[in-house]
Amino acid sequence: MADSAFKKIQIQRDDTTFDAYVVGKDDAPGIVVIQEWWGVEVEIKNHAIKISQLDPGFKALIPDLYRGKVGLDAAEAKHLMDGLDWPGAIKDISASVNRLKANGSKKVGVTGMCMGGALAIASSVLIPEVDAAVGFYGTPSSELADPAQAKAPIQAHFGELDHIVGFSDVKTAKNLEEKLKASGVAHEVHIYPGNGHAFLNRSPEGVSRRKSLGDSDDDEAAVGLAWSRFNSWMKHYLA
Repeated sequence: MADSAFKKIQIQRDDTTFDAYVVGKDDAPGIVVIQEWWGVEVEIKNHAIKISQLDPGFKALIPDLYRGKVGLDAAEAKHLMDGLDWPGAIKDISASVNRLKANGSKKVGVTGMCMGGALAIASSVLIPEVDAAVGFYGTPSSELADPAQAKAPIQAHFGELDHIVGFSDVKTAKNLEEKLKASGVAHEVHIYPGNGHAFLNRSPEGVSRRKSLGDSDDDEAAVGLAWSRFNSWMKHYLA
């Protein structure tokens, strides 16, 4: 079970406390790993374990932005994401970054997928303590954060066949790239030919869920390339 790899902790911010899940070496650079719209479930935990094992080793922390709720189907997940207090989520991420910095991680990055990808990019704009960000197939709304105001280096990944207009389609990816140029921060935007949304999700549940949502691509080479780029970026900015 993936769960046994994690230490569950509580993080306090303002007048709320939330659960977070930590895996990896104590004194390693930290990475806050932000959930997809499903919540904290098997796929995001798999990603966090993978991140903790990348060279040179990272300490990964998943904050539970939904406070224990998990979407079992797309309608439920959409309902949870629509109900999310996005500025509150940024506060959760900020508290998570600071928790890592207070516990042995000299530098801390933020990453996330889908909803989490949008929040990772927003974190570069809104959380001064973030040292690097990597977002997968998600961009923040202009109300939440303007990537042209990014302060930490950003790497972003998108699938060429992603059809979520205004959030993670190719036009939105190109628009993000223009904004990042304007920000002046170091940045990379990668688009993966023949891949759809959530192409990193490789667990049996993740694959069947993606197929049910119309994404049937199966491209291990793209997955490997994305993780390799992620690793190089985080190693460069957090080591």
